[in-house]
Amino acid sequence: MAYTLSPGEISSFVKLALDEDAPFGDITSEACVDEDVRVNAVLVAKAPGVIAGTEFAREAFEQCGARCQVLIEDGRKVKPGDTVLRVVDSPARSVLRAERVALNFLGHLSGTATATAQLVAAVDGTGTIILDTRKTTPGMRAAEKAAVRAGGGHNHRLSLSHGILIKENHIRAAGGVRTAVQRALKARTSPEMWLEVEVTDLNELREALDAGAKMVLLDNMGEEMMRQAVEIAHEAGALTEASGNITLSNVRRVAETGVDFISVGYITHSAPWLDLSLLVEHDPPAPPAE
Repeated sequence: MAYTLSPGEISSFVKLALDEDAPFGDITSEACVDEDVRVNAVLVAKAPGVIAGTEFAREAFEQCGARCQVLIEDGRKVKPGDTVLRVVDSPARSVLRAERVALNFLGHLSGTATATAQLVAAVDGTGTIILDTRKTTPGMRAAEKAAVRAGGGHNHRLSLSHGILIKENHIRAAGGVRTAVQRALKARTSPEMWLEVEVTDLNELREALDAGAKMVLLDNMGEEMMRQAVEIAHEAGALTEASGNITLSNVRRVAETGVDFISVGYITHSAPWLDLSLLVEHDPPAPPAE
């Protein structure tokens, strides 16, 4: 399941960020830089990674009145020194006004794409698909999920309205795994709707499968139990997803249990930002002759 932000939605996000960053104008640039000064600038990578969020960065510069050319599109790898975008012959105040907002979007989303790409590379050859979660920055979910796709991952459901995922508290409130699954099967509006149930041990797994579940989330299982759970689920024709305390150091071992999917929260909620920097290119006028 994937959702792409429209140009209008990106514009609204960026306007909100610009208004937050300079509600009464950029008083530093207005104090230090003449209004008629024009510059070029380059936004460069300072670390290796995968780029995401270029449309947000472009929009930030353009909303401030600068001309921007994206040179490296989302999903492309970068190395230190690579130029991601260029700002051409634009008012210096506009470039400085947009700088931090552009870097915030690009650094954060590229960090998500980079972390995702590392996980995807780690499970290469196993057939396991890396998924994101709903552990996202409020208001930024669609953008962060797009960054996951840029990094080679896939999206879990976009929201609570986009599929049924029965978790521990749903099971408790419903009165058990079997009851929750049976009620969900009756309630879903089409056979194609995502319907998955979380289980923590083999007994819950068998109960979910007996009730008709065709996708199970194996939550915080040890690798040996997970391997058994995958066997049981696949024999019943069900897909499996692993989740809980999965990191780059153990994701390969988890994938080798045979799970179909691995969902990882940190790629959206705490991935390190990709280090990027904006460098203004400007030759100041010569001082007046004495």
